[in-house]
Amino acid sequence: MFDMMVWAGAAVSLLGLAGLIWCIIRVWSARRAKLADDDMRKVLEKVLPLNLGALFLSVIGLMLVVVGVMLG
Repeated sequence: MFDMMVWAGAAVSLLGLAGLIWCIIRVWSARRAKLADDDMRKVLEKVLPLNLGALFLSVIGLMLVVVGVMLG
């Protein structure tokens, strides 16, 4: 049972990591485009909630892994 918790936590953590990488690539491409300040602000306003959500998923996944290892 705890093995499933570890694997589920690893999957959730990888999903969060993929989201973080997507956010990095999105902002990096916006910086390379040398957008105006207002346009860059709009891009960052769209990416920020996704970045926080991806970070939350990564943390929850890592917590599941740790709890699964400690209990198993």
